[in-house]
Amino acid sequence: MNVLGRSICQGVVQNSTKLHHNPIRFASILTRHPLGASTGLADDSRGLIFRQLFDYKSFTYTYLLGCSTSTEAILIDPVYEQAERDLKLAQELGLNLVFGINTHVHADHVTSTGRLKEMIGSSFRSVLSLGSGAEADLHICEGDVIKFGDHELETMETPGHTNGCLTFVLHKHSLAMTGDTMLIRGCGRTDFQQGSSESLYDSIHNKIFALPNHYHLYPGHDYRGFTKSMVGEEKKLNPRLALSKEDFIQFMKELNLAYPKLMGE
Repeated sequence: MNVLGRSICQGVVQNSTKLHHNPIRFASILTRHPLGASTGLADDSRGLIFRQLFDYKSFTYTYLLGCSTSTEAILIDPVYEQAERDLKLAQELGLNLVFGINTHVHADHVTSTGRLKEMIGSSFRSVLSLGSGAEADLHICEGDVIKFGDHELETMETPGHTNGCLTFVLHKHSLAMTGDTMLIRGCGRTDFQQGSSESLYDSIHNKIFALPNHYHLYPGHDYRGFTKSMVGEEKKLNPRLALSKEDFIQFMKELNLAYPKLMGE
């Protein structure tokens, strides 16, 4: 088992001056529950524990994914004000949080990875895209794999909402967490943080829509009460993404959205 540490993180940064570097497989250290301990709480026979959590202030989804066999677990897009909730849930499920992963640098809420690291200790690591330009314990790029127990999360670079956006795919379970790149019947805005409507369109059509139609999609936000969709469903029913590329770019220019309240915090 490879041990997550600064040398591997530095290797990612050094190798990532070209985006198509050799994928690096990350593995974590189990520190707080006995090795081989089983939670007995898996959602299916393949041993995945999956919970979708919601922050009502920012309409943000946080995802807790854990391995019922090893008890290793990760959080995707954790929210600062919900750190205690997320840690408590992980503990109740008998899970060890080892990674806090952000799909991008958020403008509408503050991540809780720093706070969780203070609460848990140095065995908990923050993970972020190298392209984000922001600080994290580990920086990752296209093709990198984050392993937690028996499960592997593949990294796809999907810029457009920001230049450092990532989508995470769990092929074994046919699901993907798309962050703000793709929302249910919508997509992320492109008018700040190096946003690009052209890049967003390409990221969705060339990468997310290249996944099999039966893959479930879990967004970073929702404002209408939806929780998930599917690749085939969004191909058919997402009105923005049914547009031509030129029409999509023009549509995004005309949205005229209010500036995020927490931008710059």
